[in-house]
Amino acid sequence: MTVFLKSVCVFLFSIALVAEAQPPALQLAKVYLPGMPLDGYWVSEKLDGVRAYWDGAQLWSKGGNRIAAPEWFTRGYPDQAMEGELWMGRGRFAEVSAAVRRLRPQAQEWRQIRLMLFDLPESRQPFAVRVQEMRALVAASSSYTLEMITQTPATDHDRLMQQLDKVMARGGEGLMLHHGDSVYHAGRSDAVLKVKHYQDAEARVTGHVGGQGKFAGMLGALQVETDDGRRFRLGTGFSDAERRDPPPIGSTVTFKYYGLTATGLPRFASFLRVRRDEPLN
Repeated sequence: MTVFLKSVCVFLFSIALVAEAQPPALQLAKVYLPGMPLDGYWVSEKLDGVRAYWDGAQLWSKGGNRIAAPEWFTRGYPDQAMEGELWMGRGRFAEVSAAVRRLRPQAQEWRQIRLMLFDLPESRQPFAVRVQEMRALVAASSSYTLEMITQTPATDHDRLMQQLDKVMARGGEGLMLHHGDSVYHAGRSDAVLKVKHYQDAEARVTGHVGGQGKFAGMLGALQVETDDGRRFRLGTGFSDAERRDPPPIGSTVTFKYYGLTATGLPRFASFLRVRRDEPLN
């Protein structure tokens, strides 16, 4: 192969990678606050899985990476767009994340995964109607890997907090609220709300601070920066293994916090996990 042809191949391959890396236009949630009206909302459990977009032929990650699911996993899926969580069960996020990111899927891992359906991005119907459409799709599908997250009408704040406490006691992550009159559109709005005892967000790692005392020779804290330019440190929430091998600079991490300080920084911010979209070899 000539140098010219090699250059052309490299160029075309680079274009393909860029095209594949374009994330799907997804609907994003805001945060539920006490006092917000609950009339018209549906409530469901927020699963600690990997968000996935089915385009009718292929699964994609939130970050726009192709998910190499086994062919049998999606056999019987409808040819319309769906959104859901690839889920193994409560408290198993690290396992499902690793399984989903492998370039060569391992059957024993994927047999434990289900796509838990929660929306239909291309439907123009309000969410209350989409709930019925999702139920019909799952009922008509021949796939045992496709299920639907249970959706029930919300009532009041006290009942919502009781539901949240039950989910948390079982090792769950939280709840989601979705307004029944809302049509699907990309971006963040009050149509979808996260319900947790804490808030969470993402930030980019900009530096490592060395540990002291029992953490000498390990990570003491991460220096991070949010998309809106807020800079602060995350010094808690890490396992010893994560302190020995901390998230690399440039990676994106999820942290939890409890409101904002007077200066606008996350209060009691604590590390939760690394956001991993990149495939594993």
